[in-house]
Parts: sequence; C-alpha cells; structure tokens
Amino acid sequence: MLETLRTAVRSLLSNKIRSALTMLGIIIGVAAVITMVAIGAGASVNIQKFISGVGSNILIVMPGASTAGGVRQQAGSASTLTVQDAEALEQEAFALKGVAPEIYSRTQLVYGNMNWSTMITGSTPSIFDIREWRIADGRFFLDGEARSGAKVVVLGSTVAKNLFGEEDPIGKTIRIRNVPMDVVGVLAPKGQTPWGQDQDDTAFVPFRTAQLRLFRRAAANSVQRITVSALNGDSVSEAEREIKAILRQRHRLSERETDDFDVRNMAEMLDAAAQSTKVMSLLLGAVASVSLLVGGIGIMNIMLVSVTERTREIGIRMAIGARGSDIRTQFLMEALLLSVAGGIIGIVLGTSASKIITGILGWATVVSTGSIVLAFGFSVFVGIFFGFYPAWKASLLNPIEALRYE
Repeated sequence: MLETLRTAVRSLLSNKIRSALTMLGIIIGVAAVITMVAIGAGASVNIQKFISGVGSNILIVMPGASTAGGVRQQAGSASTLTVQDAEALEQEAFALKGVAPEIYSRTQLVYGNMNWSTMITGSTPSIFDIREWRIADGRFFLDGEARSGAKVVVLGSTVAKNLFGEEDPIGKTIRIRNVPMDVVGVLAPKGQTPWGQDQDDTAFVPFRTAQLRLFRRAAANSVQRITVSALNGDSVSEAEREIKAILRQRHRLSERETDDFDVRNMAEMLDAAAQSTKVMSLLLGAVASVSLLVGGIGIMNIMLVSVTERTREIGIRMAIGARGSDIRTQFLMEALLLSVAGGIIGIVLGTSASKIITGILGWATVVSTGSIVLAFGFSVFVGIFFGFYPAWKASLLNPIEALRYE
C-alpha cells in the first residue's frame, strides 16, 4: 500500500498543472459549502440573539383595521385600543407579567446644532422590563415621572451617539417638537434585528408626556399598541386567550363579531424567521454541493484520460505480476489524493472567505466543525465514487492488448 501511495504521488506530480486543475472543482465545492453554511449559521445566531434580546414571551396587541369607502386599511389604522384597555389587562389577566401601552411617532430631536430623526415611544416604565432593556448610563424614568408627565427622555445608544458624540448626554436638555426634555438615561446597545433594523435608534418618554405634550392625539386615551409579556414561555398561549377574552368583553363584541384588535405572538414570528433561515441555509449548502459533483466529474474525466495515456504502463505492470486489484487500488489512490488535497485547500479557503465576509460586509458567519467534516467527507466520497470507474476500467485491461497499445 505504501508503494502504491508513492506511485500515485509521483504520477500526480508528473502532471502538476493537470492535477491542480482537476482539484479546482473540489476546492471550489468544499469552500462554497463551508462558506454558505457559515452564512446560514450566522443568520441563525443573529435570530437567537434577537429572541433573547426581545423576549420570546412577548405579545403585541394592535388596533384593528379601519374601513374607508368600503376599503379595509392596514392593521393598526383604527383607534380601538385605549389606556383603560391596558389597565384592564394589567388588573384582570393572570398570565401576564407586564403591560405597557405605547404611542409612537418618528420625530426630530435637536441638541445645539445637531439633530437626529428617530422613533419616539411614549410608554410606562414597564416597557423596559418587558423588552428587557438595560441601562448603560443614567437611569430609566420613574413611575412618578410617568404619572406627572415629566419632560424626561431615555435615549438609545445610536441616538445618543449622533446627538452628543463623545459628550456625556446625562443631564443635558434636548428639544423634541420644540419641547425641552432632560436626558436621564442611555440604553445599552442591542444591535440590529435579523431584518436589518437598528434597535438602538430609538428614544422613550413617559406615556403622559407623549400624550399631552408631544403628539396630542385626536382620540385622547387611544394607544397605538399594547406590549405585554407572559409570565414565561409556557404561558404565552394562555396569556393570548386571556387578552382576547378581556378585550372582547370590554369592547362589547358579540360572538358573531370579529375582533377589532390583533394579538401578535413574537415567539411565533421569530420561530418562523428561524425556520426560514434554516431552510435557506440548507438550500445554500445544497446549491454549493453541486460544485463538488462537478469537481467529481472532473476527477473521473481526467482519470479516464490518464488510463488511456498509461495503457502501456498498465500492461507492463500486469506482465510482471501486478493483479487487477493492484491496478485498481493505484488509480483509486490517485483519485483519493486529488479529492483529499482539494478538500484540505477548500477548507482553508472556506474558513478564510467566511472571515473576510464578516470583516468586509459585516455579516455574521459561524464556521462549525460539523460543516467542515461534512464538506471534507463529501469531497472524499466524491473522489472515491467518481474515481472507481476509471480504476475498474484500468483493472480489466488485457495485458497483451495493453502492451501492444500505441
């Protein structure tokens, strides 16, 4: 076997360029599989981080759709939710841990000669616990400030950076719609959502402040959404049932009437996103695997050419005692060496490409040991599979006919 290995290495090195070109398909295939799977795994990790940051036990209650001229508008266009609805959920629902009514609008923030447009959300202090926000500097606004409508604001890290740069924002006064607001806190960064939205490009003010001073909504007590959190992940379904029962009773809806609100389960939405990412990762890996098959066909093609070129050599080996199994083993060894060498180079290129993608494009990639083993194992299998026929054909040559071959 050692002599067969030496012979195979000498044969491949005698045609370096041809051997390199034969390996190219395997190299590209292995590198593509590792890179594509790494991109898919990175997307899955991003979704898991987002789930842990948002909370999988969160439900969002949106108003129903309004109708104009017989045409139903998008969900949330009607004013069917009120502050009293949020208070009723907080008092009557047993499966809920926190309830926070919200009104929001994209608004310009001004500090000195700097300005920044962001989403301003008016809510209660409960929103920070529900959304699992952490404070990086300063503090959250307090219950007393929320009830009195104090002119205070908590900024996301993106907003703070764009308004203040390196300056400490705590205690500074900014203007929101010409209303002076004191900055009392800066939120810890959360990063982007899986669909590319910057979670830190936001600001929070007390609900009463937004209601009376900033937005002055036409419907005095209406809210644009109510964000709630269930006691735990297992009680999300029960919490959803309680929310629907309480709101239908408050809105006096009969059994035949449809809900004038919409309850959105964040866990289901995020699970669907995770499943889509998983399927996409598998599809990317499958598409990349086609390159390995193409590389295997290249190996078989070159090995068939090699058998034809070395027919006299095969005849001489058989004439001095080589068996068909020896010839078959030699050509299989050459195919295996091509696939193994191509697989090793492809692993290096694939892991390097994943790091380059992360560094240049900023995409999260995760190169797993499993993907490396899978790609390398598949490349070895392809080499053996497509190398068997040329080796088998070489082993069946008639020694006399092979010696007479020109």
